[in-house]
Amino acid sequence: MRVLIAGGGTGGHIYPAIAIAKAIIRHKPETEILFIGTKKGLESQLVPKEGFKLETITVSGFNRKLSFGIFKTLADLQRGLKESRGIIDRFEPDVVVGTGGYVCGPVLFIASLKHIPTIIHEQNVMPGATNRILSHFVDKIAISFDQSAQYFNVPTGKVEITGNPVRREIIDAKPQPSRKSLGFSADKPVIAIIGGSRGAERINQMAVGLIDWVIKRRKPYQVLLSTGNAQYEAVLNGIKSKNIDLAANRHIKVLPYIYDMGEALAAADLVVSRAGAIALAEITARGLPSILIPSPNVVNNHQEYNARMLEKEGAALVMLEQDVTPEAFIRTVGQLLEDKERLKNMADNSRALGITDADERIYDMVNRLVSSKHLP
Repeated sequence: MRVLIAGGGTGGHIYPAIAIAKAIIRHKPETEILFIGTKKGLESQLVPKEGFKLETITVSGFNRKLSFGIFKTLADLQRGLKESRGIIDRFEPDVVVGTGGYVCGPVLFIASLKHIPTIIHEQNVMPGATNRILSHFVDKIAISFDQSAQYFNVPTGKVEITGNPVRREIIDAKPQPSRKSLGFSADKPVIAIIGGSRGAERINQMAVGLIDWVIKRRKPYQVLLSTGNAQYEAVLNGIKSKNIDLAANRHIKVLPYIYDMGEALAAADLVVSRAGAIALAEITARGLPSILIPSPNVVNNHQEYNARMLEKEGAALVMLEQDVTPEAFIRTVGQLLEDKERLKNMADNSRALGITDADERIYDMVNRLVSSKHLP
């Protein structure tokens, strides 16, 4: 079997693509897999690092404001279509999978014109523009949330809920060994505050206030804060300005980046996070209650759509960055941790939303499509 996977730009599109590729190889080690991305996207680093081949095409995003940039975008699209056709003709895939990002547009479009089986995977509740356009051309649409189906104007049988692939180490991590590894005690609740690899300045500011409150009010809580590399020093300075000595408060861990997310989530009783699709897939796979603060700096406000879905299902509380105050944040955290029954209900609802075999479901979809292609 020969599988072509297109996706890129951000980790939210690339990590699911890599997880799908690994699932295919796990079942069919002889499969040839080729990724298509762009030179500027994160895929140019991540895909080769995982041992997969990557070829790149020329593509750029559409600016929603009318400008002369549209001419460059159209020229890039024409070039990208030609490059995609060349790669597809040379590789001769049995199936083409797209996981989002502008790079998927020309690749999946050309594949559909050539009657090659095609699948797109949508990570967010609100589909991106590329996937909404491609939905009319591809054979199958894999969605991560039930609510996404309403945004695709296609026959019902074309859409299947698969969930968002989650790394095995996140699902398999154990709470007590994780707490021990992080230096936390086994009997006090852990609040994990995760702002992403680049950090979230507003979340970090509120986290500093929460740490101050936990220490000075002698609250029986432990805090794990991932600041993001760029904001680590600023956060440490903010903590020092409140006359807090982290070395003397071992129940507070401040890190620039969390390399073992499985360990961090396994140790946690409550998570404070942005609402990216990957983060929510990991949180729900672990069955964790959460306070979600969606990033306001994303296309189509898709993080708020993601967060509101969890809130509607009783798995999370949503606090908007532009509205939340440090006082309201601290009050919400405190009330949640003191209300054990509510916290348990949120955890149960989160677990009910979690899908731990998304990669297997997508592999099954790929296998069915390829098998149907070879039927007489």
